[in-house]
Amino acid sequence: MSALPGWIIGLVAIVFPGFGAIPDPGYNGYVEADYLYVAAAGAGRITELTVHEGDTVTEGQQLFRLEETAQAAALRAATAQVAVASANLENLKTGGRVQDLAVIRAALQRAEAERQLAQSSLDRSLLLFKSGNATQAQIDTRNATLESATAQVAQLQAELEVAELPARDAQRLAAEAALDAARAEAERAEAALADRSVVAPAAGVIERVFFEPGEVAGTGVPVMALLEAGQMTVLFFVPEAERARLRLGETLAVGCDYCATNVTARLTRIASTPQYTPPIIYSREERTRLVFRAEAVLEAGTGLLPGQPVTLWRKP
Repeated sequence: MSALPGWIIGLVAIVFPGFGAIPDPGYNGYVEADYLYVAAAGAGRITELTVHEGDTVTEGQQLFRLEETAQAAALRAATAQVAVASANLENLKTGGRVQDLAVIRAALQRAEAERQLAQSSLDRSLLLFKSGNATQAQIDTRNATLESATAQVAQLQAELEVAELPARDAQRLAAEAALDAARAEAERAEAALADRSVVAPAAGVIERVFFEPGEVAGTGVPVMALLEAGQMTVLFFVPEAERARLRLGETLAVGCDYCATNVTARLTRIASTPQYTPPIIYSREERTRLVFRAEAVLEAGTGLLPGQPVTLWRKP
């Protein structure tokens, strides 16, 4: 049967607007998800899974925990080392301990009392010597005792001065450096302990869980796959003849079986090289066989699922 006469088509077009117009071509494709693969910074045995496949999580929510016995012990040791380094620095800044200084001061007071007693004994012996009631030997003994007591007082005074002095600059600098190193080690140990509890890097849905509690996960090995909210794209293919009509940023209508009627996607990429290209010269007749891969970001809340076939159209 031949095609309808032009006057019949024109009459029908008056009654039914749009009849006979060439429909806008659709582009077939499918929904693809961008997954976040969540892994721990270090290897370890999984002690707890706090979420399951299909759970909706928020950013920062705990997902799983690794064994942390060694990391907790390292943090306690590092904290104790900070306390030791801080005490050493404080001791160098203030001089000797209060108890040590008290002992030296008490010994000095005793030595001064003994020197006064030796001085009094020598003075009495000198008076007795003048009256003939003391010998020169006694005077020499009392004088030697006084000199010994005086020397003892001088020694204790010097020890007290040294004990009250702060440490030298080089010693203080070394102690300050030791304290900084201890604090840095404590921060590293604290960070290592915190890394044993892994949280969600973004809000989304747990798509897959690859390990069970009790299993050992290696460093950087994904434990879960997280489908980030609003991070689904449509991959589709544009014929060569249609490629020039599309513009990046353009909004396309999306349709599929049982989809909502107002689903849209924003065109973000069109490949510069064709796909499924046969090994032929690009003649005018053959280039119609070329298609170009394109990507469009779906709007949030579409309800589409990864892998779902869809068709896209240019919006009027």
